[in-house]
Amino acid sequence: MKIALMMENSQAGKNAVIHKELKDVVGPLDYPVFNVGMSDEKDHHLTYIHLGIMASILINSKAVDFIVAGCGTGQGAMMSLNIHPGVVCGYCLDPSDAFLFNQINNGNALALAFAKGFGWGAELNVRYIFEKAFTTGERGQGYPLERAEPQQCNAALLNDVKAAVVKANYLDTLKAIDPELVKTAVTGECFQQCFFENCQVPEIEEYVKSVLNS
Repeated sequence: MKIALMMENSQAGKNAVIHKELKDVVGPLDYPVFNVGMSDEKDHHLTYIHLGIMASILINSKAVDFIVAGCGTGQGAMMSLNIHPGVVCGYCLDPSDAFLFNQINNGNALALAFAKGFGWGAELNVRYIFEKAFTTGERGQGYPLERAEPQQCNAALLNDVKAAVVKANYLDTLKAIDPELVKTAVTGECFQQCFFENCQVPEIEEYVKSVLNS
């Protein structure tokens, strides 16, 4: 599983802490982590709006399999990611959120609160969140287990409804976004390295190149 970590301007100063905890948890599983957002306050400016665009490009191009994002409360990042096709983002404040999202919703992104409630021992909470998100075995098994069948059915139905509502293919939706927003989202060196080295959809790669060269 390839994982992208992305952080926006308000919480960029915590990137080193979050990045370390994520790598410490998934490193033994040989899951590569791509730190594609802001690494500190001096990095190029991103908002949670840009995080949604970045996540959608990485997921829909199959450059990564999972996104860890967030903002001050986590709410803006969750909404920003969830408006895009193919991205299913959960809201995660504690380890049980991560476990239940893993087992019941089986999505491909998490939005964490990096300011609200982020006090003494916060790095421990983040570590335990990542442990429940990535080291609890097969995903989508349901919880409690006797509820597995309807939960799996509803998760699949939700994805079908989202696809029906969006209707257009992903590249059309990406092209409908203000190109300047997209350009800012894809400008980062670490993002570009992750995307161009792992993108599996040539059409998306061509469009991102055209935006960067515009």
